[in-house]
Amino acid sequence: MPAMNAPATGADPDHQLLRHTLATLAYRAGKAVRGAPAGFEEFLASETTRTPGQILAHIDDLLDWALSVAQGSERWHNSAPLPWEREIERFFSALEKLDRYLSSGGQLHVSAEKLFQGPIADALTHVGQISLLRRLASIPVRGENYFAAEITTGRLGADQAAPKHEFD
Repeated sequence: MPAMNAPATGADPDHQLLRHTLATLAYRAGKAVRGAPAGFEEFLASETTRTPGQILAHIDDLLDWALSVAQGSERWHNSAPLPWEREIERFFSALEKLDRYLSSGGQLHVSAEKLFQGPIADALTHVGQISLLRRLASIPVRGENYFAAEITTGRLGADQAAPKHEFD
């Protein structure tokens, strides 16, 4: 009997793992940005830190870069932050574009390991920074048992499953 969430027969396991990682990123980032009050994007923890808006713009640049690297046409842009809600839309759109490329079976022009260790792992790190900044701004994200979370490959929008087991 195949394992739950096993890739379809013939699907590239590297592509499938990357796609599940993107779904994980969507879930965790969605939780980090959802419900942030107006003005949070400008919160400055210190003079040497980025604001949440700057961090999210950087994450979006990382995802655009990841797609360009995967397609073999590496491009990097340092984008100025958009208004918070538009930057959140850009985030989910960038995830969907990268996932669409991976689900198409398009050739990776770098190893899956390099794609993960660079832009994708960096994006996960920065989502953690946004969560930390929420706590420093006294608007914390509730902790969660992410192992129990309903994270589904291909679910990349803002509409994520409700948490199964949160805690304070």
